[in-house]
Amino acid sequence: MKKIAYLLIIAALLIYILAFPKESVQAAAFGLGLWYEKLLPTLLPVSILSYLLIHSGILDGLTRRMHRIVKHFFPVSSAGLYPLAAGLLFGFPMGSKITAELVLAGKMSKEEGERLCCACNNISPMFITSFLLGDCLKRPDLRIPTLFILYTPPLFLYMVKNRKRQFPSPLWEPEKKAASMNFQVIDAGIMNGFETLAKLGGYIMMFAILAQMATLLPMPHPILRCMLVGFTELTNGIAYTAGQGVGFAAAYPLMMAYTAFGGLSGLAQTASMVKEAGFSLAPYLTTKLLSAGISFALAALFLS
Repeated sequence: MKKIAYLLIIAALLIYILAFPKESVQAAAFGLGLWYEKLLPTLLPVSILSYLLIHSGILDGLTRRMHRIVKHFFPVSSAGLYPLAAGLLFGFPMGSKITAELVLAGKMSKEEGERLCCACNNISPMFITSFLLGDCLKRPDLRIPTLFILYTPPLFLYMVKNRKRQFPSPLWEPEKKAASMNFQVIDAGIMNGFETLAKLGGYIMMFAILAQMATLLPMPHPILRCMLVGFTELTNGIAYTAGQGVGFAAAYPLMMAYTAFGGLSGLAQTASMVKEAGFSLAPYLTTKLLSAGISFALAALFLS
C-alpha cells in the first residue's frame, strides 16, 4: 500500500508539472526561495554547531549540572536538555535532527529520543514572529500569546505521557571521555550540515508543488481549501490563507493549527532526519495532531 501511495504521488506530480509548467516553476521557485532566504542562513550554522557540540563532548558537563535542577520538574535525561532547548530556540527540524544524533552517538536511549522528538521539534520563534505574524497577519503584537498557544501543547502532552518515567543518564561514561575538537570533527560537521539543508530544500520544493496542486481541487468552501493547502505545506498554507480574505477570526486559529502540526512536508522532513535512529513516527504524528487541535482551540478561545 505504501509503495502504491508513493507511486500515485509521483505520478500526480509528474502530470501536474507537464500540464501546468508555469505554475509548477512558480511553486518550486517559491519553495527554493524560502529555503535559500529563510532556512539556509538560519539553520545551516546551527546544524554545524550542533554537530560539533554533540560529537566533541563540550556540552556534556554543562547539561549534567543543569539536569540536577531540571529533573525535579521535567522528565528528561541530562542529554535531552540540549535538543529540548535547541528545538524551542532554533526550531524545526533541528529538534528531531539533534535528538536522532544523540541516540546514534550513544548519549540517549532510543525510547527517550523517540518521545522527546515529539516535544522539541517545533517551528522556530523567528519564523512565527517574522513570517506568520509580521508578513502574513500584520500582527506582531500577538507574539507572546502566539508562542504560548504553539509551544504549550507539545510540552504539556510530553509531561502527561512521561510524568511517571525516569529516563536514565547517558549510556556513556563522561568521566572517561574528555572533550575533543579537531578538524576531522569540524569537517564532518560542515558536511553533515550541508547534507541536512540540501534534503530540506528538496522536500520543501516538492511539497510546495503539491500545495499548489491542492489549490486546483474543487472545494465547497474557501476555508476547506486553505486547510488542505496548510496541512500539506506550512509556509504555502499560511501565505495562501492570508490572501483568501477569510477574516482574521478564522485565519488566526487555522494558522495556529497548521503551525502546530507542521504540515505533511514537515512530517516527511522529520522522517528523513530520524530514519537512521529508527524512530517510529506514530507517536510523533499523534502528538502533532493533538497539538494542532489544542492550538486551534486555544487560539479561538483567545480571540473570543
